[in-house]
Amino acid sequence: MKKENILAEKTTKFAIRVVRCYKYLTEEKKEYVMSKQLLRCGTSVGANTYESFYAQTRADFISKLSIALKEASETSYWFIILHETGFLDEKLYTSLKTDIDEIIRIIISSIKTSRNNANEDD
Repeated sequence: MKKENILAEKTTKFAIRVVRCYKYLTEEKKEYVMSKQLLRCGTSVGANTYESFYAQTRADFISKLSIALKEASETSYWFIILHETGFLDEKLYTSLKTDIDEIIRIIISSIKTSRNNANEDD
């Protein structure tokens, strides 16, 4: 299976988890500000990943994945803040953080591979 397909699958499943986490935070914990930020960046990871699959150039592909990486990093930040302020328990935090860390590693690997392939084409 290609890395892009794995990434598409993982970011889609992750976005669904983020939406469910958002619902939990707003309905159960009555937290609305940080959870909205989490919803925006957490779902943006997959959206930018999907955009990269139809990039017009290799540079466009790398740019889209770089945006996905930034959104993933922000998502990781919000998980930390929500955990440290008591809105996410240890189990949920660890599970979500593990997922986003794996996605970050895949995105970084994809960017590096694409850059290396570009250098070989030169």
